[in-house]
Amino acid sequence: MPTNSSCVRPGRNLRWLRPAALGLVAAATTLHLSAAPSPPELDETLARIGKRIEEFYKRVQSVMCAEKVTAQPIRADLSFDGFPRVLEYDLHVEAASDDDGDSTEANFVRELRRVNGRTPRDKPNDRDTCLDPNPLSPEPLAFLLAKNRHEYRFTWGGYGKGKEQNLLFIDYQSIEKEKPEFVEDKKGREGCFSINLPVERKRLWVDARSYEVVRIEEHLANRVEIRVPYNQQRKNLLPDVIVVDRFDLITRYKTVAFQNPDELLLLPSSIEQLAVLHGAQSNRKTQEFSNYRRFLTAGRIIKPGD
Repeated sequence: MPTNSSCVRPGRNLRWLRPAALGLVAAATTLHLSAAPSPPELDETLARIGKRIEEFYKRVQSVMCAEKVTAQPIRADLSFDGFPRVLEYDLHVEAASDDDGDSTEANFVRELRRVNGRTPRDKPNDRDTCLDPNPLSPEPLAFLLAKNRHEYRFTWGGYGKGKEQNLLFIDYQSIEKEKPEFVEDKKGREGCFSINLPVERKRLWVDARSYEVVRIEEHLANRVEIRVPYNQQRKNLLPDVIVVDRFDLITRYKTVAFQNPDELLLLPSSIEQLAVLHGAQSNRKTQEFSNYRRFLTAGRIIKPGD
């Protein structure tokens, strides 16, 4: 604790003021270094998270939403490099179960409505569709289901602070070692390809009270070099090596309130992807989910707040 100079007097008073001040500093330090809460039991926490996701998949199958996908080519300095491609879909989630009734996987199912504000053409330019999402793609939480968790290694990541004090952090990795790999486009589109990346930094953000996942983050820890097969170098005019300097993937969830009957569902809010490459086009892609509505057994469509 700083000593107020107006309180310090020469002579004997100075001798007792200084030890008193030091005692106050020690007391403050002791309070500041109080022990952090012990981490929860990880297996039990993951089991609770998995149960919440199973419940989520059962309830979300009656829900539809609008998905807006924006794919923006960028330069290495993150500035725009041309015009974006904007897609609008109707989207719902389909879950599958095994013979025991346990959820094993779930997929986003899309129906394309608009491309850059217009009705989709029957034969779009192949190169323009490289970053379009697949009509059927895995829902990001499916790996946390009980049947799938054995494929991953989970570690305790700590508690949130400040506004995030009600969050748990859990880090995870694939048990099977991921290798950088160039993957040819399955549809054979000119100029299109994909890359498998060893993304080392993966984290779950979990609500400590409800055990619902509110955010998933994946980041590349170091730059990665991808060898390009010779036939693909010629076909797509690519160099022998593509360097990935940065890759970020962030998935967020939000609470949506429905009425008649009243129900709160934690639903996808957005997915943001950023890839900075040398030797190929860098890009930023965002997926935004909105206009949620719910189908009831009688066939009525209920929107949030109705």
